[in-house]
Amino acid sequence: MSASPTRVFIARLAGIAVFDPVGDQVGRVRDVVVALRLAPRPPRVLGLVVEVQPRRPVFLPITRVTVIESDAIIFDGRLNIRRFRQRESETLVIAEMLDRTVRFCDTGEPVSVVDVAMEPTRTRDWLLSKVAVRRRTKRGLRRRGESLVVDWDAVEGFSAVEHGQGAAGLIAAFERMKPADLAGVIHDMPGKRRAEVADALGDERLADILEELPQDDQIEILETLQVERAADVLEAMDPDDAADLLGELPDEQRERLLTLMEPQEAAPVRRLLSYEDYSAGGLMTTDPVIVAPDATVAEALAQIRNPDLNPALAAQVYVCRPPTATPTGRYLGTVHFQRLLREPPRTLVSAVVDAELDPLRPGMTLEDVAMLLAAYNLVAGAVVDENGHLLGSVTIDDVLDHLLPEDWRESVMDASTGAVAPPSDPEEEALRGRT
Repeated sequence: MSASPTRVFIARLAGIAVFDPVGDQVGRVRDVVVALRLAPRPPRVLGLVVEVQPRRPVFLPITRVTVIESDAIIFDGRLNIRRFRQRESETLVIAEMLDRTVRFCDTGEPVSVVDVAMEPTRTRDWLLSKVAVRRRTKRGLRRRGESLVVDWDAVEGFSAVEHGQGAAGLIAAFERMKPADLAGVIHDMPGKRRAEVADALGDERLADILEELPQDDQIEILETLQVERAADVLEAMDPDDAADLLGELPDEQRERLLTLMEPQEAAPVRRLLSYEDYSAGGLMTTDPVIVAPDATVAEALAQIRNPDLNPALAAQVYVCRPPTATPTGRYLGTVHFQRLLREPPRTLVSAVVDAELDPLRPGMTLEDVAMLLAAYNLVAGAVVDENGHLLGSVTIDDVLDHLLPEDWRESVMDASTGAVAPPSDPEEEALRGRT
C-alpha cells in the first residue's frame, strides 16, 4: 500500500471514485467488507464493495488496493466483475455498523457508533482499529452528546442483533449519492435494515429513492411506514410515480392513503388512476412546464432551469391560456427549448409557439404514443382532451419504463443481463475464507 494514510475512517470513503492504474475511473465505493472475529481480536478488512455500471456492486479485495486518498482509491487493475454477494460471515461497515448501539466494556454505558477506522498492519492486512462514538444526550440538556474515538476493544455489541438501529450515520455517508445510486444500495439491504433507513430518510429524499426502486421494494418499504408518513411520502413523489405505486395496492389501502393525502396533492393522482395503465393518460405526468401566451422567452427559460426538473420535461414548454394548471388551461401549442435559446429574451412565447404538432390524446395506446414521439423525434408530448385542455405530458422515460419488462429495474440492480458470469477468483475466495 503506497501513499496511503495509516488510519482511514470508513464512512468518509462512501461515494469516492475508484481508479485503475492508468487513471480510468471504474466505479465508486459503496461499502467496506469485514470479517468479525472473537473478542478481543479486531475484525479483518476483506475488501471494498465498488459500484460499477450499470449499478452493479462488485468485490475489490483489499490486497489489490494500492492507494487510498481522501478523494480517490487506486487499485492494481485486476477486478472480478461478478456481482457481490454478502456471505453470512461478513459484515458491511457502513450499512450495518454505523448508528449501532454498543457499550463501553468497563462501564456498560451505551453509545452510538458514528464511524469506524481501519489501519494496516506490518503484514499488509487491514484491521478495524478505532471506533468513533457519540454519547447519548443527558435528559434535561439540549447539547449534543459528546463524541470521542476509542480503541476497538473498548466497546462491545457489534455481533449482537439490534432492533431499532438508527440510520443517520449511514445516510450522512451516502449524502452525495444520486437517488438512483442510493436506491441500489437500499435494494441490496436486508428488510430490517431497509426499513430502518427508510424511517430515517426525509420525505423528499425517500420519495426520490422510491421512484428508482423496483415495485416490490416500493411496496415493501411503503408498508413499513406509519400510514400518515406513507401518505406524506406519496405527496412528495411525482404524481405519475405515486399513481403507479398506489395502483399496485389493494383498493382499501389505496383509498385510505389517498384520503390522508392533502386534497390538492391527491387530486392529480386520482385523475391518473382513472386512466388505463398503458394509455397516454396513464403514462403522463400532470406537472409539465406551462406558461401563459404573454410570458417572455426569458420567463420560460427561467422555469426550465429548475435543477429539480426532469430533463425530458425541461425539453419543452407548453403554452396555455390562463389558468395555467392542468387540467383547466386551454392548450395553444408547444415551444421547444432550442427555439427558446435562439430567440431574444423579451420575445413573447406566443410568437414562437408550435401549434401545428398534433397533441396526444389520453386514450392513445402505449404503442401509438411511442410511434408519435419517434416520428417527430420528440422527448415529450402534450396530452390534451377533446375540449382542448392540457392534461399533462408524456416523456420518453415514461414510455421506455413501460416498454421494458416490468422487472427491468430489478434486473439492472441484480445485473441479470444474461451474460456468463466470470469464473471465481482464487485470491478473492482465499481472502474471504472459502478455500
